[in-house]
Amino acid sequence: MKILTKPEELLLLAVCNLGEKAYGVEILRFLSEKTGNGWSIGSIYIPLDRLARMGYVDTFQGEPTAERGGKSKRFYRISEKGMQALAENRKVSEDLWSGIKKLAKG
Repeated sequence: MKILTKPEELLLLAVCNLGEKAYGVEILRFLSEKTGNGWSIGSIYIPLDRLARMGYVDTFQGEPTAERGGKSKRFYRISEKGMQALAENRKVSEDLWSGIKKLAKG
């Protein structure tokens, strides 16, 4: 089992939350808003490309738009493998946090 890095996990969660609107700028905006941290374009696209190579996200080109000078947007969609990776990460995280909860109660 490969444990996702925190940025990979956050990117997959963003792609899930954004659904059909999951493309670079929207992902950047979503993560910046939700985490309160500034994300750079590189901090989005490099791990997204890695996630695509691992089969955790699928990519596809949208239709060309006038707002982008006739260029199309690259969209992302989480794959079944990506959903499984998120579920595994969540289980590991919950297992680790459960030990902290026990310590806090003691």
